[in-house]
Amino acid sequence: MTEETLFKTTAGVELARYYGPETMEGVPPPGAAGEFPYTRGIQKTMYRGRLWTMRQYAGFGTAKQTNLRFRWLLEQGQTGLSTAFDLPTQMGLDADDPRARGEVGRVGVHIGTLADMEDLFDGIPFDKVSTSLTINATAPLLLAFYAAAAKKRGVPLSALRGTLQNDILKEFMARGTYIYPAEPSLRLVADTMAYSFEHLPSFNPISISGYHIREAGSDAVQEIAFTFANAEVYVKELLARGLSVDAFGGRVAFFFGCHNHFLEEIAKFRAARRVWARMMKEDYGAKDPKALALRFHVQTCGSTLTSQQPHNNVVRVALQAMAAVLGGAQSLHTNSYDEALALPSEESAQLALRTQQILAHETGVPDTVDPIGGSYAIESLTKELETRIWEKVKDIREKGGMLRLIEKGVPQAEIQERAYQYQQDIEAGRRKIVGVNTLQVEEGRAGEKGRRARQVLKVSPKLELDQVKRLKKFRGARDATAAGGSLKSLAAAAVSKQNLFPLILESIERGATLGEICGTLRQQFGEYHAG
Repeated sequence: MTEETLFKTTAGVELARYYGPETMEGVPPPGAAGEFPYTRGIQKTMYRGRLWTMRQYAGFGTAKQTNLRFRWLLEQGQTGLSTAFDLPTQMGLDADDPRARGEVGRVGVHIGTLADMEDLFDGIPFDKVSTSLTINATAPLLLAFYAAAAKKRGVPLSALRGTLQNDILKEFMARGTYIYPAEPSLRLVADTMAYSFEHLPSFNPISISGYHIREAGSDAVQEIAFTFANAEVYVKELLARGLSVDAFGGRVAFFFGCHNHFLEEIAKFRAARRVWARMMKEDYGAKDPKALALRFHVQTCGSTLTSQQPHNNVVRVALQAMAAVLGGAQSLHTNSYDEALALPSEESAQLALRTQQILAHETGVPDTVDPIGGSYAIESLTKELETRIWEKVKDIREKGGMLRLIEKGVPQAEIQERAYQYQQDIEAGRRKIVGVNTLQVEEGRAGEKGRRARQVLKVSPKLELDQVKRLKKFRGARDATAAGGSLKSLAAAAVSKQNLFPLILESIERGATLGEICGTLRQQFGEYHAG
């Protein structure tokens, strides 16, 4: 391993052997928490006033199966829900669509009807639990399902708390679960946000995601810069609709990953707060502190977890969680150690949650605001990352903005190149991954512990057939004329400038399915196919 590689962060920042007073020239003092530019956190008291939300991501199989997992997690002390949806739900396909075959309930829960959403939250109080809906191309529909289910239970929309991911740009860049071309996709994002500002005042209608950009292979600088460049597209779209940046800025949330380089990840979150605060103030004229303060959820990075010696992942997750807390996250998900093998088992999900709870209640880390503030190394890294993020953001602006670059495939190519370089470093042994390219254990010597680690959650193939039966039953019981009429109204509105969210909500309340609504919009908008 060469010295050049050994002493660089994953973003290529060269680490000094020693940081001290003499190395701090040009590094600004960290300031106070709760004050611009929020280097040390967005609240003056941070976790002394309120702990971060422990929001474990969960979802598999049917709505009833996931409901049991949700209830169990809440019983274990989880303080917020985060919903994982299967690929058919993400792509707007009903369970009986041929394109959904083999994928129903596999990587998340399947939600195709209002009845499914009611089953998902059976016994869970809509007005008392904060819920994150991790969904993008079909985000308007899933929020509408959620709203319709709450209304049926008599809960006013104003009482709903949580976050909708609703970030379609990173799908074009990093994940690929898009449906429509960019322009109508952006329209749906903005329609959903505009409706939420008026009717769901406590629900964040977008969570702009750097997490998936990082999981696709970007480094820390690319993660933040690309995310903020995406955010600028949404901000400009809302400004073009006549909305005030101070009116909506406080409703924009973010979602980042936390990777393995402990010092870099802490500094990344601190630098991100500084960049966002200055961007909103200097470039968009925001004055309201809520519009300047970067609020974000963090998930430990699944791409860092290994199928080799999977129990080592417990340590990786704990250290990443600590970095997220030291970095000032408002909400946190800790991955389960077996996620490199399958969906989390109940045992591994409990341990992941306990990791957060031990961090919160036993370490003393939350007892003081920004305990690493003033560290020579952290402050130097924060400044260096801030500079690099700004340089990247400015480069994107000079080249025409993120939307234009996505259409040309530029950020996609940059992420792929960075992922390739990182993998080359691992394969050449320049970057050590315990259990993968160093300190391996032969499979035959893994012993009983290794065998137990591979007793993973399995989703029954019968589940898909059962879901199709429920879908047919739902269609048979609904007023088909009412459902069809609502879809015709939606189709007519799609070719106008009318906000589509109320019509999507009406269609759901009248019995239209996820696939039928998305199919209607496909006919009007077309489908996007990369390359």
